Amino acid sequence: MSAAPRPARPAWAGPLGLHHPGDTVLHRASPGAKLLGLALVGVLAVAVPGVPAAIATCALAGALAALGRLPLRATARSVAPIVLTAALVGAYQWWARGWQVGVEVGLDLVTVVLAATVLTSTTRADVMLDVLVRVARPLRHVGIAPETFALAVALMLRTIPALVETFAEARDAARARGLDRDPRALLVPAAVRTVARARATGDALAARGIGE
Repeated sequence: MSAAPRPARPAWAGPLGLHHPGDTVLHRASPGAKLLGLALVGVLAVAVPGVPAAIATCALAGALAALGRLPLRATARSVAPIVLTAALVGAYQWWARGWQVGVEVGLDLVTVVLAATVLTSTTRADVMLDVLVRVARPLRHVGIAPETFALAVALMLRTIPALVETFAEARDAARARGLDRDPRALLVPAAVRTVARARATGDALAARGIGE
């Protein structure tokens, strides 16, 4: 009797593609207010210097995640690559400018991404796009349709996890051939699949007359 196949690895949704339905205060809040809150957190992270301020802002983002009752495991998995990136950037800043700057930069990056995760986890994508269309209405004066702007944002949100998925598929294929230590076996197929996906997306948009 053959062994049961291992369950497929769940697709990485990313911090910007993780919606978790719920009925918390943050779920019921208006998307516009949450966008303003995200902007405020970003301003605080950048404008208020110092390690204590960075710790406080990061704690605020963590409290918002707890208030929105974000699932711990899924949230940790989605932000893990960002935390790793923040650790690398912080380590470089530590080496170049001192430990205070390194810690502050790393915490600020995690804070902004965690706050954005709270926003997308408590707001449906279609509701968020409606808000973006309203916010982008002034762009009509410079010849940019708000709907096109919202579509570009939606494509960006969908593209990030799709790219991660493409690289994971290329890595698994290279590993199956025993070439997991060969960068070309990963990068070339991933680049080809990424270009093919972009062309397919462009053809689909052109076929519907979108973005012309």
